Order: sequence, then C-alpha cells, then structure tokens
Amino acid sequence: VIRCRAAVAWAVGKPLSIEEVEVAPPKAGEVRIKIVATGICRTDDHILEGSFPNVDFPVIPGHEGAGIVESVGEGVTSVKPGDKVIPIALPNCGECTFCLNPESNYCLKSHFSESQSLLPDRTSRFTCKGKQIYHFLWVSTFAEYTVIPEYAVAKIDAAAPLDKVCLFGCGFPTGYGAAINTAKVKPGSTCAIFGVGGVGLSVVMGCKAAGASRIIAVDINKDKLAKAKELGATDCVNPRDFKKPIQEVLTDMTGHGVDYSFEAIGHADTMTAALASCNMNTGVCVMVGVPVSGSVLSVDPMLVLSGRTWKGTLLGDSIPKLVSSYMEKKFNPDLLITHTLPIAKVNEGFELLRAGK
Repeated sequence: VIRCRAAVAWAVGKPLSIEEVEVAPPKAGEVRIKIVATGICRTDDHILEGSFPNVDFPVIPGHEGAGIVESVGEGVTSVKPGDKVIPIALPNCGECTFCLNPESNYCLKSHFSESQSLLPDRTSRFTCKGKQIYHFLWVSTFAEYTVIPEYAVAKIDAAAPLDKVCLFGCGFPTGYGAAINTAKVKPGSTCAIFGVGGVGLSVVMGCKAAGASRIIAVDINKDKLAKAKELGATDCVNPRDFKKPIQEVLTDMTGHGVDYSFEAIGHADTMTAALASCNMNTGVCVMVGVPVSGSVLSVDPMLVLSGRTWKGTLLGDSIPKLVSSYMEKKFNPDLLITHTLPIAKVNEGFELLRAGK
C-alpha cells in the first residue's frame, strides 16, 4: 500500500480537501501509476457542482493526467514499471461490440454506459481516514498515485514532457479529434467554434490542421478570442457586440452558414445556435461540450430536415499517435497552458477556471 496526497471531494458543493490517502496495489489486469501532472477540466467542476451523472462521493476527481507506471498487476502485458503513460477516461476494452467496430470510438465499459466510480471488480483502491473513497472515470488524477484497468492506460513516447502532454488525457484530443475525425473538416471549408476555452482552442487547431480557409471563434471572453487568433482563428466574434442572434451574424458573414460548427461550452441554447449557424443543406454541427446532467434540447425539426448533420463526440483521437505528432512539432498545445500550480493549490486552479482565466 502506498500512502500519498490526493485532492478529495467529500461532498457536492464543497472545495477539494488535500488528504493523505492509501492506494492499494494493483490487482490482476490493473496498473498503478505515479501521476506527475494533471490538467483541470470543466468536467471536474461539474462533479463538484453535482451536475455530472453517476458520481459517488467521497471521490478523487481528475481525468486529464500523465504519469509513470509504478507497478502492474498479474497478466498485464502492454505496460511495465517505468513506462510513461496517459490514463484514458474513455477506455477501449477491445472486446465489446463497439470496440470491435473499426468506426467506433466508444466502449461499452465507458462511464456513460456503466458507472466507473469503482473499478471493474466493484471495489475501490483508495481509502482515507478509514473510509472507502470512490474513483472518477477509473482515472482519479488528483491523486499522486492511482490504480487503473490496463485497457484504460495508453503508453506514450518516453521523451514526452508529462507536464505538457497531460492535456492529451482529455481536452486536446477531444477538441482536435472533433475537427479531424468526427466532423472530418475539408480543406478550404468554413468553421465556427462556440466557446474557445481549452477544448474549443483545440478544435481551432484541428480545423487549421485540416486546412479550413475560415475559422470563426465565438466567445464572450475577449482574452480567449485573442488566444484563438494566435492558434489559427481567422475571425473572432463576441455575441455581446450584436443585437441579433449569433446564428444570424454567422450566416451574414458566410452567405449560407458555415460548413462545420462546433459547440464546446455545454449549454443547450448555444448547441441550438451552433446547429442553426451551419449550412442548412450540407452543414455539420458537432456537440463537444458536456451539458449539465438532465439538460433538454428544444429544436425546430426543420433545422435538421433540410439536410444538416448533428452529431456528438467524446475524446475523438488516438492519444499515443497525437503525442508522437506533438513530439514532431506538428502542433503546439503548450499555448493552452495558462497557469502551473502545485496540487496543494488545486482549489485556486478551479477559481481561475471559473473566472475564465
């Protein structure tokens, strides 16, 4: 058993508490990882607000991390102690009907199909003050050590800087993959991205890599629009600068609406606006932002009847492949990192996130 620090969420609405936790050794088919760096994703904030489904408390959040394998359980063959790895919040068991479909990027073992608050054998590897602590998405990167099923661990390039590639655990591949793999953005096309936080900026980078000729960033935060321009946006639009709905603004700018639109916020109203802002016949709108649990959309069916495609995406790209491309300097997600803090200041990190900084 390893004793180490972790940021524990004891209850909804409470700040995280830095505690000493015990992390049990990995069982068969499991890997214990020393987490070196973790990003803070908006989804972690949803847990603390109580708006993410099927999360049990007390829990160790965090799902965007990178680390080094400390030990492996019986039968583990894909990684060994010392390997650099990224835990995957959306696993690939390799055996379910979804994993066996080459076009699928979703596993039936994922949290949206069955809760991942406990490991697959329905027990936890974390205890604190004599209490069982739950896992989050089997990942729990807000702990200095964590235990994860082998099929939810991706081995990466040994030279990769863990404090940078931790973003590849969730935010970067989700946004970049939404453009490259889910929307399949074509060269010369026009794109609009609603919300240019970490994920939306990754969509901007994906659209640029795909050769889009016009990339329109939409946000109410001027600082984020400036960052979007730096990463490849050709136009920046603040909806507060206009009297009319944003979908009308984008349609006026482009003639018939954009070829591809992406919603990276997670609000029902911006999801509908993103759908309405793409071309009514061949436009593709991709939902990337996670809505609050229980959200409902109300949409005029004519928006889809004329031919638009509306789809969602989760973690849209291969992590080891992206890390290799990063090492070859094909893109630079380092620009997404605004602050670096020790784990003891995790609550300050959430304050910065909520303040849009």
